Amino acid sequence: MPKIDIGALPWKGGTGYPAPFAARVGGRERKRLGDAGGISQFGVNLTRLAPGAMSALRHWHEREDEFVYVLEGELVLVEDEGETVLRPGDAAAFPAGVPNGHHLVNRSDSPALYLEIGTRAVEETAHYPDDDLMAFKTAAGFRFTRRDGTGY
Repeated sequence: MPKIDIGALPWKGGTGYPAPFAARVGGRERKRLGDAGGISQFGVNLTRLAPGAMSALRHWHEREDEFVYVLEGELVLVEDEGETVLRPGDAAAFPAGVPNGHHLVNRSDSPALYLEIGTRAVEETAHYPDDDLMAFKTAAGFRFTRRDGTGY
C-alpha cells in the first residue's frame, strides 16, 4: 500500500459555488488525500480553515454521507438544532438524506485542521437552507441553480 506524501500535496482553495456565494468560503483550503491515493468510492480531504472561515454554505445531501474529524484548533458546528464546539479528537457525522443543514465555522484566532470524508455518489442533490441555492451533480459535474431551477 503506497504511502501518501501529504507534505508534497498542494493546498487548494476555491469553490464551485456561483459568484454570489463563492467569497463566503474564502479561507478554506484542502489537500485531496483520497485523490492522491487513487480512492474512487469516497473522498478524503485534509481541510484547513483560517480564522473567520467556513467549510461550506450550510447544506445537506440527499445521497452522500459526510464525516468530519477535528485534528487541530477549534471549530463551531452550525446545524439546524443549534451550535456545538468541536475540538481536537471530536467528530461529527451527517447521514445522507437527513435534512439537517450544517457547516463548520472557525470563530477562533488560529487556523483549524480537520479531516472530511464523504461518499462520492455519481448523482447527488444538495440543499442549502439559508440560501436560494441548489446543487445537482451528475457524471458531467456540478450545476448550481436557484430553488426555482433558474441558473446563476
